[in-house]
Amino acid sequence: MNANGHLLDRFQTPVAPGRVRDELASQLRMTPSVTDIFVFVHGWRTPERSAQSAFARFFGALWESRSRWADLRGASGPFVPWFIGVQWPSCSAPTPSGYQRIRERAHRVSTQGHAAFVVGQLLGYLDEQREPPPRGPDRLRNAAGQYLHCVGHSFGGRFLGEAIRWAADTPPSTLAWKHRSSRPFGVDTYLAFQMAAPPDIFANRFAGLLTEGPVHGPIALTFSRFDYANAVWHRVMEGAPGIGAVGSSTPAGLVSTIAMRDAGDPYDRTDFATPIVNVDASRVFTRPRVSVTGAHSDFWRTQSVHLTLSLAALAR
Repeated sequence: MNANGHLLDRFQTPVAPGRVRDELASQLRMTPSVTDIFVFVHGWRTPERSAQSAFARFFGALWESRSRWADLRGASGPFVPWFIGVQWPSCSAPTPSGYQRIRERAHRVSTQGHAAFVVGQLLGYLDEQREPPPRGPDRLRNAAGQYLHCVGHSFGGRFLGEAIRWAADTPPSTLAWKHRSSRPFGVDTYLAFQMAAPPDIFANRFAGLLTEGPVHGPIALTFSRFDYANAVWHRVMEGAPGIGAVGSSTPAGLVSTIAMRDAGDPYDRTDFATPIVNVDASRVFTRPRVSVTGAHSDFWRTQSVHLTLSLAALAR
């Protein structure tokens, strides 16, 4: 996407809103064998030339770890992942003013521009095209259907929240497609690494993610006390430290906290008993030797892959 949040075609030309769905259909061809769809939105300070390598790094790690699928709690049936990376202009200097500029861009293109529309179209298109997993307590434990997982880093996590909320809140006539059944729009898991957003955002701006059910599974949010971008700069810019430094604080009674685990230490469904789960990664995401943002981008870890795949398995 460009700085205004418009989808770009293969020639880097902005796609008109009325053509977004057709453009997505021409680019995304999912095979029936796919079991899990991962949509990843990168975060701050990811230049265009590095975005593809970031996608390859994250998706490659998930792909290489697929051999451990059967060992994860909740996993059943085959695991055939399919990956989509969302690239947006997020570059600025690693300074408070640079942080503020990208924060304002992420918020603007999500709420006033076309980014939430485009990502909402993407998620809605995938939701329409996939074979949805059966819902309800009477279903058998199997891998029937295709699961949809949203993963974001930093402002990318905030970006996804805006898009999911937009897609769920907007009247159906605004969308370019019509759902084929009364099944509500939704994604199965929503994971944000070091999210750049106020700790109370899920009690106000993102409240619809909890009350209206567009996220079928848990909202998992990693945080580290060594994330200085969220601990210091976010406090200066928004009056409170960001979720990536302290976790989510609200709504009361709907939030719990667990520790991030190593690959050999499995997560269980009881770990995600509340709608929002803070994952304390302070032991894993630590301060690099030289970095003014601290551990903000220190999520490229095997423990992060383990968390991502565990959520996918527990969605069964």
